Amino acid sequence: MSIPTPTAPPPDIVRCAYLDLVVTDLAASRDFYVDVLGLVVTYEDAEAVYLRSLEEFIHHNLVLRKGPVAAAAAFAYRVRSPEELDRAVAFYRELGCRVERRAEGFTRGVGDSVRVTDPLGFPYEFFYDVEHVERLAWRYDLHTPGALVRLDHFNQVTPDVPRAVRYMEDLGFRVTEDIQDAEGTTYAAWMRRKPTVHDTAMTGGDGPRLHHVAFATHEKHNIIAICDKLGALRQSDRIERGPGRHGVSNAFYLYLRDPDGHRVEIYTQDYWTGDPDNPVVTWDVHDNQRRDWWGNPVVPSWYTEASPVLDLDGNPQPVVARTDTSEMAVTIGADGFSYTRPEDDEDALPSWKQGEYKLGHQL
Repeated sequence: MSIPTPTAPPPDIVRCAYLDLVVTDLAASRDFYVDVLGLVVTYEDAEAVYLRSLEEFIHHNLVLRKGPVAAAAAFAYRVRSPEELDRAVAFYRELGCRVERRAEGFTRGVGDSVRVTDPLGFPYEFFYDVEHVERLAWRYDLHTPGALVRLDHFNQVTPDVPRAVRYMEDLGFRVTEDIQDAEGTTYAAWMRRKPTVHDTAMTGGDGPRLHHVAFATHEKHNIIAICDKLGALRQSDRIERGPGRHGVSNAFYLYLRDPDGHRVEIYTQDYWTGDPDNPVVTWDVHDNQRRDWWGNPVVPSWYTEASPVLDLDGNPQPVVARTDTSEMAVTIGADGFSYTRPEDDEDALPSWKQGEYKLGHQL
């Protein structure tokens, strides 16, 4: 069922701004995000830790909040002016969504804010008023070899990607890249407000769930430094996938899992998308370089595991199964195939690569 387009205009979103994340062991999560990854503590108490990246000037990019279930409580976007909050309320009320507004904000350091449960089941927040803090871009004495400088994007798991894309386009997002097959199935789409590849991506799967939150570094050597640090700390099992380079987005990447299993991507070197005629890049789901430009296989957990999301009362949202073909089944299922060159058939991969894309061979 398609989501109707509201007659009310959407709020003018500037960028993804922070993730409100519930964790079950606050001390362990603080150790991971601060001592290992180097995010900066803006404020903390017994119930929550507020973190920011080194180039950020708003109060936080990540809230770690202690709770009984590890889950995402809000995907927060900054809007262009205070008046956009009125637009957000009207837009989502017309869609019949639950809407809450708090003049004092939902988190420390953020003022007047609107939270909604959107038509896909995700908890979104929109805000403008925010406490400014010191931007640490010039504090090189605080920069680690793996310095995280910005929040880059979210990635959301949803069962019907075209339905999600149409709704996000109504919200003012634009598609930069997607993955499809010859039959017209869409497996994932990357969508942006700021002029990069994405502020969020819609990945096909059982949802609504959070696939990952991504922080940017300046260079790929920063990502390699993080891997070396994890190895030195005997925490290499935090590395789920990578390092490598994506075909989609062209970015260098690393996927980690935090103490609760929340997935974090470290990300760098994507490209400008701000021109009005920026072309959409569409990838064939059978192209094994779409997810990793070097052709390395994707571990099955990356396709199957993700974090729950909460409703506005803090309860986990029910998960709806995807009915369209899954990307995992097409890629590494028993009948899946992949190619490096489009003109090659499914047996053209060298023998040492063929088994990497078949789940049965992996097991």
